[in-house]
This record gives sequence, structure tokens and C-alpha cells, in this order.
Amino acid sequence: MATTFLQLTNELLRELNEVPLTTSNFSTAIGIQKHAQDCLNRAYADIVTEEPKWPFLAVAESGTVDPMYGNVSVDTTAGTRWYELKESSSSWADDYGAIDWENFYITTVGVSGETAPYVSKNLRFISTETWKDFRRTNENEDDADTQNWGEPNAVIRSADGRNFGLSPIPKKEYKVWFFAWKQPTKLNSYSDEVVFPDMYTNVIIAKARYYMWQFKENPQSATFAMNDYKKGLRSMRENLLDPPISYIKDDRIRFI
Repeated sequence: MATTFLQLTNELLRELNEVPLTTSNFSTAIGIQKHAQDCLNRAYADIVTEEPKWPFLAVAESGTVDPMYGNVSVDTTAGTRWYELKESSSSWADDYGAIDWENFYITTVGVSGETAPYVSKNLRFISTETWKDFRRTNENEDDADTQNWGEPNAVIRSADGRNFGLSPIPKKEYKVWFFAWKQPTKLNSYSDEVVFPDMYTNVIIAKARYYMWQFKENPQSATFAMNDYKKGLRSMRENLLDPPISYIKDDRIRFI
């Protein structure tokens, strides 16, 4: 069971020799107890914004068909270029927190009526500037005139970041897979649980302690707390994120 907001708050209060809260008075806390709750939420946000692609923020487990496809899929429609990254979202506040734009994948596996041989390939990310300069005119002419759509080989990002576009415009239905990470919600109720593993709760406590000691005007203790936070965050990165690059590969083709 994950650590709750009440447990975190009381651990922080005990460290600073303050009176802990209970389930009955948690929502009506005032003074230093309420400030402890605010500090924990600030620390929570700090950890998430440090690395928006923490594994514990993944929208879902990797693909239902193949783990390397992605954890979100969107079905295309013939003749339609643009698609919402999160179809149920109505605003920025509800969108995904992060998207891996370098890891989009298109396939006909799982598409109704499709049989082998399937289309399965990576989509190359290109900037909107590149697409505008080299692809937009021809593709728009085809769309308006002959509707000569094709098989997408590239993905582009909309100006507001809420949609992805395919180039060429898809000629039929495909599944587009990608990896997405959600935005965590603010801790509010005493029973709300932090999204990351219990072994890293000391990191959020350390950053919240830093804010508390700043409030109490104790710069030395605040410095110690910040050092603990940085050390814990470094361990989280090393253990939870991809390992650092150990070599550099040159994949350019040499023509002789």
C-alpha cells in the first residue's frame, strides 16, 4: 500500500516536533499543520517537474499487443491528418504530462479487417518547419484535389502540443502507438496516496522539510534538507530512469 498524505504530513510534523494530525482534523488543519501540507504538495510538484517521464507516471503498462509499441494507441481515419493525443481531454489541465515524440509507431496489427502482411514501422518525428517547407504544399493539394493519401512515415507536433499530425495523410485506418505520462493530481484528502514507491518517500519529506525550515528561518537546517533531497533525487534517477549512455554509436552509412 502506498504512503498516504496523512502519513507524510505526520512524519514531517514529528520531525519538526509539531503536533501530528488525525483523520478527523486533517481537512480543517490550520497554522503550521496546514503549512506542512502545502510544503508536501510543493515538494511533490518539484519531484515530478524534475523528470516528467518518471516510470510511476506512465499512463498505462506498455502496449497490449507488444510491449515495445507504446502505452497509448490512437486509431487513424482515412483522409484525416490531425489527432488528439488524449482523446478524452478538454483542456491543457487534463492533457498528458509528457509525450515521447521520438517513439511513435504505426501498425495495422489490431486493426479490424487487416491480415498479414501487416504494416509495422517507426514514425520519424519532424518539426513543423520541416514539414511546412518540404511536405505541406503537395500534401494539401493532394488532399483538396485527388485525395491521393498515403502511408504515413512521419509524425509532427501541433503548435499547441495537444495534437499529433501524420505525414502523408493516412489513406486508411492504422493504429498509432506512443508512450505518454500523466500529470499527477494535487494531494488533498488524508487518504490520497503518492504515486511513487514507498522507498522514495524520504525524498519528498526532505524537500518539504527544506520549505518548512525556510519558513522557520533556519537556513542551516534548510541547507541540510536540500542536500538530502538532492542525494535522494539522484538515487531515484539512477534507479528508475534509463541508464546513462555508456557508448556512442555512429549509424551513418559510408559510401565508397
